[in-house]
Amino acid sequence: MAPKPQLLSWLTCDAVHVDPATGKHTILGVFSSIRATQFPVVHPTMTWFLSVAGCTTGDHRLQISMGPTATSTKELLSRPFSSQGPQHRINLVSEIRGLSFPQAGDYVLIIKIDDAPLLATTLSVTT
Repeated sequence: MAPKPQLLSWLTCDAVHVDPATGKHTILGVFSSIRATQFPVVHPTMTWFLSVAGCTTGDHRLQISMGPTATSTKELLSRPFSSQGPQHRINLVSEIRGLSFPQAGDYVLIIKIDDAPLLATTLSVTT
């Protein structure tokens, strides 16, 4: 039986710096909600940091979708990545620009690897 990908970390933040000498990740400005004074609102830039293990050797695809409900999401991100084997931790950093929120509420985020759900969570947008 092939191992299943496991989510080790999921963060929404302002930025991630990867040190070119050591490969260490510095996470900047972690947040779990967005505040706005009027709607619709466009969030200029956010970064999603995802750490996974348990991926079989070879090529894979990360997909992230968002919407007002779990059944009405729109794909925001689809990107390939490679795994050296299930024992390796893989850090994936994705910058998202210009994400629009038409109204206040909890927006559902669904994270998949190779079309298999890995996490369903929410991002709150408040006034």
